Amino acid sequence: MSTANPFQVVNPATGETGERLPFIDEVALAVAIADAQAAQRSWRGISVAERAAVLRRVAQRHRDQLEDLARTAVREMGKPIGQARAEVEFSADIYDYYAGGAEKFLAEDVIDLQSGAGSAVMRKHPLGVILGIMPWNFPYYQVARFAAPSLAAGNAVLLKPAPQCPESALKIQRIFTEAALPDAVFTTIFATEEQIAAAIADPRIAGVSFTGSERAGATVGRLAGGAVKKSVLELGGSDPFLVLDVATLSAAVDAAVEARLDNSGQSCNGAKRIIVLDRHFDEFIELFVGKLAAVTPGDPMSEETVLGPLSSERAAQNLESQVRRALEAGAKALLPSTRDGAFHTCGVLTDVDESNPIHHEELFGPVAIVYRAADEAQAVRIANDTPFGLGAYVFTDDPAQADRVADALDAGMVYVNGVGLDAVELPFGGTKRSGVGRELGSLGIREFVNYKLVRAASG
Repeated sequence: MSTANPFQVVNPATGETGERLPFIDEVALAVAIADAQAAQRSWRGISVAERAAVLRRVAQRHRDQLEDLARTAVREMGKPIGQARAEVEFSADIYDYYAGGAEKFLAEDVIDLQSGAGSAVMRKHPLGVILGIMPWNFPYYQVARFAAPSLAAGNAVLLKPAPQCPESALKIQRIFTEAALPDAVFTTIFATEEQIAAAIADPRIAGVSFTGSERAGATVGRLAGGAVKKSVLELGGSDPFLVLDVATLSAAVDAAVEARLDNSGQSCNGAKRIIVLDRHFDEFIELFVGKLAAVTPGDPMSEETVLGPLSSERAAQNLESQVRRALEAGAKALLPSTRDGAFHTCGVLTDVDESNPIHHEELFGPVAIVYRAADEAQAVRIANDTPFGLGAYVFTDDPAQADRVADALDAGMVYVNGVGLDAVELPFGGTKRSGVGRELGSLGIREFVNYKLVRAASG
């Protein structure tokens, strides 16, 4: 029997467990890959408009089934119900976006020749079967982010969901069936890590999209590289939130609280390290700590809940352990945090220097680290002193400072004077240990296509 984590819902708020679903066997996995390859050959042959029509139906079914899908996510990983509904809506928007933009994104590019007669164009063709290895923190959005552009481009998709999110994965599979996607163009597989490693090596798999931890992503990237195939890796982040030249702090404080508590603090691009200029530090701390102290974990099914449980008791234990190690290494708790099962209260740490292990780690939960910076230059140095480079937030009243700091930050995305600004048309991705590649926007559909040059001489 496999020692892998079972595919099973364990409600982190109540401890209630769902049915343990069986792993796919070797024969069924081989059939799934073969069927996906065969189906992709037909799928790529139909018009982009026909593929777009399927994606539009998928989008509509997400909206039609919004409440059921949202409640499933709450049971699986504890997301507050309001945020779960917003995730389903955003996922629908992604399918609609690629349905509406696929023709333009996939149009051939005419190349202006510098010398010689004739013509040259760059055509965009699908690669084949794309394996998606998805996480638990956004069970619909993460799937839409890689599946919508892959399918629009004419690829087939194999989805390996997170073990704790089998029900949402099966409901996505059902939606594709209801939307009349041809059989085997989108297939969900409940596979073990060993089976996934074998699938990555299989020559019938043309590319791999992975979202998850830095450690697991490094393994996936190594396996894909060894098999000489494309991979997109969206990994962890320890995004800085810089409070610079602002006249008043209220907007920055509110945004910092929102950015730290999104998805109960379990967003890769959530603000985790708050870096405040010295002249604002004391006032910011008073306001920030006060607002977080007023937030208590609650029932994720309640409309009023802002902070639910973490995704599992183990996740809460990991966060508790990180905080304990940070304190043992000299950090100070401005807002002490506690754990009760999978629920973890808000916390604020300061006096974290570069020797503290937590300085270079990602905190996945409602605990923030606050740093004091003497000036803009030191704020940027603290922000960049991390192995990650996903996103960053800059609050300033000075447009020149915003541009200057945005250029200086080692990040794939910089948001100025706002949080929650993600949109379907904006590319998502990072640098350094936060991964390689981009999702969403026009760049998202370009990751798993073959750019084929066709050069013709005149006559």
